[in-house]
Amino acid sequence: MATPVAAQTPAQQAQTVAGQRGPVTNLPLPRYVSLKGNEGNARRGPSLSHRIDWVFRHAGMPLRVVAEFGHWRRVEDRDGTGGWIHYALLSGVRTALVTQDMLELRTRPNPDADIVARAEAGAILRLNECDPEWCRVSGGGQRGWVPKATIWGVDAAEIRD
Repeated sequence: MATPVAAQTPAQQAQTVAGQRGPVTNLPLPRYVSLKGNEGNARRGPSLSHRIDWVFRHAGMPLRVVAEFGHWRRVEDRDGTGGWIHYALLSGVRTALVTQDMLELRTRPNPDADIVARAEAGAILRLNECDPEWCRVSGGGQRGWVPKATIWGVDAAEIRD
């Protein structure tokens, strides 16, 4: 028999994912968010009394929420590095991290379409719609389509309108 949520420790509550939904927000887990400001402390546990293990320093950086506890979200970056961040430091705005150097943004979701811009590896782009293989992104005044496999911040099977 499962322990009632109220009787569980914070760590146990954070790991409670009924139907892959967060116990606090009822939003899907895992899910992607972005860093709202220029800095976000990732802590060892879900409170200000826990030690800071990592500091994220790029506004808009995509992060994957993997657990929830109260006002705290357990997040990971592309490398799996992370910790607990207060929800006020996170945004629902979807972004993506370029994983391929000089990634070509194209006019259409087609490898033969015209190239409108190139993005360096590590660039953070705004994520727009995605089909099964391509996503439309924007950044630096440019907008175009990129293969989903060349960015981090969207699941392989995710479709966005």
